[in-house]
Amino acid sequence: MSVQEPPRGGPTRAALRERHGERLRWLILMTLMLGTMSSIVSSTIVNVAIPDLSRHFTLGQERAQWVAASFMIAMTLSMLLTPWLLNRYGLRRTFIGTLVLLGAGGLIGGFSPTFGVMLAMRVAEGIAAGIMQPLPNIFILRFFEEREQGKALSLFGFGVVLAPAIGPSLGGFLVELFGWRSIFFVVVPLTVAGWFMARRYMAVDSAMIGERKPLDWRGLALVGVATVSLLNGVVELRGNLVSGLALAGFGVAMLVGFVAWQLRAPDPLMNMRLYSYRQFSAGAVVAFIYGAGLFGSTYLLPVYMQTALAYTPSAAGLVLMPAGIALAVTIAVAGRLTNRILPHRQVSFGLALLAGSFLLMATGSLATPYVLLVLYAIIGRIGLGCILPSLTIGSMRGVDFSLIAQGSSCINFVRQLGGAIGVSLAGVGLQWRLGHHGADLTTGGGAAAEAARIHAFDETFLAVGVVIATAILAAWRIRPRPAPGVGSANPPA
Repeated sequence: MSVQEPPRGGPTRAALRERHGERLRWLILMTLMLGTMSSIVSSTIVNVAIPDLSRHFTLGQERAQWVAASFMIAMTLSMLLTPWLLNRYGLRRTFIGTLVLLGAGGLIGGFSPTFGVMLAMRVAEGIAAGIMQPLPNIFILRFFEEREQGKALSLFGFGVVLAPAIGPSLGGFLVELFGWRSIFFVVVPLTVAGWFMARRYMAVDSAMIGERKPLDWRGLALVGVATVSLLNGVVELRGNLVSGLALAGFGVAMLVGFVAWQLRAPDPLMNMRLYSYRQFSAGAVVAFIYGAGLFGSTYLLPVYMQTALAYTPSAAGLVLMPAGIALAVTIAVAGRLTNRILPHRQVSFGLALLAGSFLLMATGSLATPYVLLVLYAIIGRIGLGCILPSLTIGSMRGVDFSLIAQGSSCINFVRQLGGAIGVSLAGVGLQWRLGHHGADLTTGGGAAAEAARIHAFDETFLAVGVVIATAILAAWRIRPRPAPGVGSANPPA
């Protein structure tokens, strides 16, 4: 079977290379960056609107956390589809298809008449975001030389990390001015811009099309059931310990079944040979733990600012703006230092800062100045900026070139799996601590109720900080190794 798509409906590789030369790789990277920014904005902008959504649909904390968790689950599972989609449809069609799905999810989500429809659109957006997330790393590792990878990651990261800062800040103002529906529409113009860029700079005969293999539906079903069961089990633990443990146990059994199937599947969804590389295995552990802490805290912070400290949605969103700028600057610098500082050292330093920021957040009270909360967030984002480039490069160096697409998807998968579990644990843990202190998230109730809410959040932030700190042990096992083939130059897609 031919692996080349007919040059129809857009420019060919030869025409694009003649027109743009060596700049083509960077133009494609900028296009991927815009698409990824769209997916990140879609992910983060909703968090600041959760209190407003909860009031509109009359949701308890257990149901409200599914606004974030449903997106995370869909995003986590769909990441494993990226290598198969690239092989079957190529970069151009895969990227444009995910943009269309993401934009449609935002457009329909903004008009949702019920909580169920809104949740379904969050799932659609999550599927698109999950397919999108591994694309830049795969492209950088396959089409940039090793000496250029740090620069490419820093440039890509500088743009992408602005999205988590802009998203909540913009979302806060939109919620106040136009209500929660407006935040869904933000992603639409971004996806339209990405669509135009993709049609201009991505070739129809994409070089990322490889051998078309059948999709591992059995593996996808097993990991899907395992993920949903695990997360539902975690949520159920709050109300019914026995059924929660049973669901979580079933999820673990399905996960074991998924691993067993991947070891003997002819075309596995996740090639288990990746975990024979020590640095990849260690990187996967780090990605899972810090994903749980990071996404759990990203869910908690806007809710904390509004319900415990009584800030407006715009003020709650704005707290992340300076932190996002600090993250963008840090990742730009850290990406260029990946060839000078050993990955395990840079990742460990970043994890220490990230954990420290949550431990500092656990000391918060009504007397804590707003500027101090901003500073705590900045410390955490500086740590995150140190982690991201080194974790990507440190985990993948030494991995066989043929496994790069799956390796990048797997690292993103375990990070997002940790994030999905982290969001659920954060929501359930917060509800548990609120119940322990006899409080809820309803504002008002006097000084005693305010103090109880703050105590519950402080204890939850403390747990998040401790979880992230444990990842340092795994990070120390990441070692850079020679990577034959990974850094070799290849023609742009």
